[in-house]
Amino acid sequence: MPPTEGEELSDFEALLCDGETFRSTALSAALADRGGVVICTGFAFSAIARNWWTQFVRAGWDEFEDVAVLGVSRDGPYAQNAFLRWLGSPGFRFFADVDGEVSESLDLLADRDHMAAVSTPWRSAFVVDADRTVQYAFVADDWISPLPLEEIEDAVASL
Repeated sequence: MPPTEGEELSDFEALLCDGETFRSTALSAALADRGGVVICTGFAFSAIARNWWTQFVRAGWDEFEDVAVLGVSRDGPYAQNAFLRWLGSPGFRFFADVDGEVSESLDLLADRDHMAAVSTPWRSAFVVDADRTVQYAFVADDWISPLPLEEIEDAVASL
């Protein structure tokens, strides 16, 4: 079962991309002083990811004070960096979950029946404090649901 409020997110480690470089980084090291927002999407350049992340840019999420905004998707680090450059927002970073281990550690990995031998995380968002304790959790029950932006922003404000 995916993490819920009050639970601790696993301290997974994966390549963290910043638009130019990538380094193996633990979630705990990627969080800012107040915590972070961890957003899982299937693939970086998918229609849903493009839609969501451009909304985050317009909403100013890259300017949260002392709160990191971290994406997780199944693409490799070069695609993640290209996506971050495409967004034009240096405040976001992405974990490259190439092998699906991050998504699996969050119990989000799901086989995609219409995509042969492909699995992706359920679209989701977790607001966590600096100790990785989940303050807010959203996991979509379908592949196209929008994120509840205002609820996430309220949870960030409460960190």
